[in-house]
Amino acid sequence: MAEEPAAEIQLLRSQKVKLIEILSADADFVLQHADSSSLLSAQGYQRVKTCRVPSEKVTDLLDHIIQRGAKAARGLLELLNSQALQETFPMLCFIKDVQVNTPSSGKSEKSRKRKSAPALQENIPSKQRNKGPGLVNEKQLMTVARTIGRSWKEIGILALDVPSVKLEQIEEDHSLHTERVFAMLRFWKTCQREKATAAHLHSLLSQKESALPPESIDSLLETD
Repeated sequence: MAEEPAAEIQLLRSQKVKLIEILSADADFVLQHADSSSLLSAQGYQRVKTCRVPSEKVTDLLDHIIQRGAKAARGLLELLNSQALQETFPMLCFIKDVQVNTPSSGKSEKSRKRKSAPALQENIPSKQRNKGPGLVNEKQLMTVARTIGRSWKEIGILALDVPSVKLEQIEEDHSLHTERVFAMLRFWKTCQREKATAAHLHSLLSQKESALPPESIDSLLETD
């Protein structure tokens, strides 16, 4: 009789499609954090790194970690719950709710709930922190991305200080214009970390050399 997969592996498999959708927004960011946490073998890292399509890169990353077993899967779940990943991918907050109801092979469910509850409470005000002067969220980034035209690279270099090499990579990785601009804005947010506020982005995009029409970026100042 085949041994049942560990709870961590089952969780990753059950949420695989959703994770691919979320993490594909910045696959390289996830890969580098996973590598720094020693979740991949050297050979696996090189194989995943060569993937050019973000969704395929995330798919290979998840498959590789799942194949490495429960320890690697547990490490990835911890990474997905880390501050760096939660701030970069706000939609990952769902993973905390899922884990609360998933028994761990090494800890009791009661212990896990005690540990997860504070994290869930901390995540509730995150939407409030995203308001006004808070961190810019994905919805705001997509709204702005839809308003930026063919001068997106110029805006990336002059206003957002995004390296031209990164812009070329984004252009290769994404075929649709809006996806390219969104990826550029996500890269800016990742680099800025706690400075990536909606107000700061609005200020940068209002500069003379790259000024966008006020109506296209005013959503960044909305508090709702």
